[in-house]
Amino acid sequence: MCRLAAWLGTPVRVEELILVPEHSLVDQSQAATESKIAVNGDGYGFSWYAEDGRLGVYRDVLPAWGDGNLQSLASMISSPLILAHVRASTYGAVSRSNCHPFVYGRWSFMHNGQIADFGRYRRQLEAELSDDLYALRDGNTDSELLFLLLLEYGLEKDVHQACERTLELITRVTAGCSKASRITAVFSDGCHLYALRTSTDNKSPTLYVKRAANGGLVLASEPLDNACTQWRVIEEGSLFIANVHSEHTERCAA
Repeated sequence: MCRLAAWLGTPVRVEELILVPEHSLVDQSQAATESKIAVNGDGYGFSWYAEDGRLGVYRDVLPAWGDGNLQSLASMISSPLILAHVRASTYGAVSRSNCHPFVYGRWSFMHNGQIADFGRYRRQLEAELSDDLYALRDGNTDSELLFLLLLEYGLEKDVHQACERTLELITRVTAGCSKASRITAVFSDGCHLYALRTSTDNKSPTLYVKRAANGGLVLASEPLDNACTQWRVIEEGSLFIANVHSEHTERCAA
């Protein structure tokens, strides 16, 4: 299982998610407490939006704690909207093309979990992609394919409908599989922050949300600090939607 974190609000440095908190994403990459795997060392990445809407992304195959560039980059880059991810591979090689976040146009996407028995069903799922979107497939993970399927099913027009159609496809294609599909995904269009948490066995990877003192919103696989009463669980079977002013949750189950 991977670990992830995101920020939406007034501009902060990337290090405020990745390095500074007592249970930062780098700390979670070495000592996760709410995951089957404590170490997430198969690469990392982060994306950020400039205040004019431009999207940047940095990814590497090194463990987050072992990249000497990370501290310098994270202390210099400031953004009102940041997505960050550390990877523990479940399917796909340790390569830069398989590191999160994945980006397309104004969209940035990261995922924690797996599509059930993905190696068996991969071909059927990829067949749902248009030629243009299939040509964008750079890696071989279920996470990247999940992102492309959401785009195929209209993510840019109706996020909730795209999620429901994609989940229906995955459930239908993997019907009868004894393994579970588990999806905890965080993604953004540069204005909103979305979080999808759903599974076929009601055991989605964890995801929490917190309103910071300055009004900003933090999402994280595990609380970044010990103020546990301030963190809320994103509900199983839901799509969480937030902008800088408001947030709400919609039902969206696999």
